[in-house]
Amino acid sequence: MGEVTYDTIIRNGRWFDGTGAASAIRHLGIRDGRVVTVSPTPLAEHGCPRVLDATDRWVLPGMIDIHTHYDIEVLDAPALAESLRHGVTTVFVGSCSLSTVHVDGDDAGDLFGRVEAIPRDHVLDAVNRHKTWSTPAQYVAALEALALGPNLAAFIGHSDVRTATLGLDRATRPEVRPSRAEQAQMEAMVDAALDAGFVGMSSQQLLFDKLDGQTCRSRTLPSTYARPRELRRLKALLRRRGRVLQSGPDISNPFNLVSQLAQSLGWGRAKLKTSLLSAADVKANPLAIGTIGPSARLINALGGDFRWQHLPVPFEVYADGIDLVVFEEFGSGAAALHLSDQLARNALLRDEGYRRRFRKDYDARFGMRVWHRDFFDAEIVACPDPAVVGKTFGRVGLDRGGLHPVDAFLDLVLDHGTALRWRTTISNHRPHVLRTLAADPGVQLGFSDAGAHLRNMAFYNFGLRLLRHVRDAERAGRPFLTVEQAVHRLTGELADWYDVDAGHLRVGDHADVVVIDPAHLDADLDAYAEQPVATYGGLSRMVNRNDAAVTAVLVAGQPVFDHGVATAAVGTRRTGAFLRAGQRRAAPVAAAVDVF
Repeated sequence: MGEVTYDTIIRNGRWFDGTGAASAIRHLGIRDGRVVTVSPTPLAEHGCPRVLDATDRWVLPGMIDIHTHYDIEVLDAPALAESLRHGVTTVFVGSCSLSTVHVDGDDAGDLFGRVEAIPRDHVLDAVNRHKTWSTPAQYVAALEALALGPNLAAFIGHSDVRTATLGLDRATRPEVRPSRAEQAQMEAMVDAALDAGFVGMSSQQLLFDKLDGQTCRSRTLPSTYARPRELRRLKALLRRRGRVLQSGPDISNPFNLVSQLAQSLGWGRAKLKTSLLSAADVKANPLAIGTIGPSARLINALGGDFRWQHLPVPFEVYADGIDLVVFEEFGSGAAALHLSDQLARNALLRDEGYRRRFRKDYDARFGMRVWHRDFFDAEIVACPDPAVVGKTFGRVGLDRGGLHPVDAFLDLVLDHGTALRWRTTISNHRPHVLRTLAADPGVQLGFSDAGAHLRNMAFYNFGLRLLRHVRDAERAGRPFLTVEQAVHRLTGELADWYDVDAGHLRVGDHADVVVIDPAHLDADLDAYAEQPVATYGGLSRMVNRNDAAVTAVLVAGQPVFDHGVATAAVGTRRTGAFLRAGQRRAAPVAAAVDVF
């Protein structure tokens, strides 16, 4: 027996390094969690305990998901297996102004419960049971003590620091301004997070993200109450440190949108790296998407460093009854979701005056919006009344003597509650627009919202779906990206912009690897399944299942999934790490190639 040279060999796969460079058939040697050899000729396998045959497979860096809400799930189920199994080996937490660094369980429940559709009681319980930290550095240490599956990077949430400083009630009152001492405390919290390696701060100005609980129920997130001075001072910290602002604009206010684009500019000061939510081909505003690319190119040409976030697949959502966040964007829908008591909510839905308001909101055709408000474009997929399954609410209204679609919808909600399940596609429905956005340098690919909206959507496999789209376009003779460029966009491009040590697969890089069988990038990627979440009391979560497409996933050289089956490491020992912004290894160096 020869000396063990490698812990793992991946042989004969089509290798992508994450830089966009040409792919090639290569043999990879992995030792101590890093790639130590990339060879055009076979490696000596004697004594190697693990050899993966990647013939006819793609071997690429683990993908990066830049927008998740795993902040709660990671505490009780740190393996985050639903992302791992689809080849995502790095996830970002702390999005949309929400993090759990400073708030306690009660406030976290109010912040996360309604806007992210994570059961409030489970948020409260998880944070209160696990929280041993009071500083960002202690939070990082607590995460690294868990059996992390993927790598984690983090934003510090503006609503988190604002709530911890002012208290949730004061933080959500428009007349309240932080004192100088309170402003200084918020700045110190953000500065400490950047010292601990957070990639930046997330904020939010979108006004239909509402609080849960009772004390401040239906107020918007604390960050939406911040005035320009508060925001300028926090952004100044990010500029000075070269870190990222993730933000969501108030789409009802054009000035707010323009100002958030312009904030990235330097012009006598450091530029502000800005990632803005979100580039989407919204059905309700089909012309708006035409401004996305030009606006980013203009800002960057003038000296900014700006990116839109974009989910590169159709944004299909499911709902149980009326429980869907899009109803928050107009008054009558928000009024129903404000009522947590089912009897009170049902009484409201029966009220004719309320129905008139709902019909008026539904029929309004002007103003910015996310939901298209078309119940003829909303299909019922499950209901105790089988006669309506497969129909739209609009069709049900016609079948019932010409009822207004709103009345047909509300009648079914009253009759069946959350047993009424339906779906619609909100945005990203035109393939040619998706192709344009996927190739736009002012757009970042991500925005999966993994870990949130568990009953509403599942985009854990968005990277696989983009790769299929690119592969199919190449086959059809209408390429919009090469596979190498698509891999780069899902991996190295994101790692480089956020300045974290991930996303590449060269000699010296961390061995975060996904092996994909392109023959199984097929229609199965569009299907949904359901899986109970043990840590949320058995709540049935929407998931993706594409086990034939992903044949192997490794994090730091350790196998975590094998043909859809989790290895013994998952959930029992840490494979991932907390990735600190700005702490990247030196450039790769050539390694000797060990051959037969």
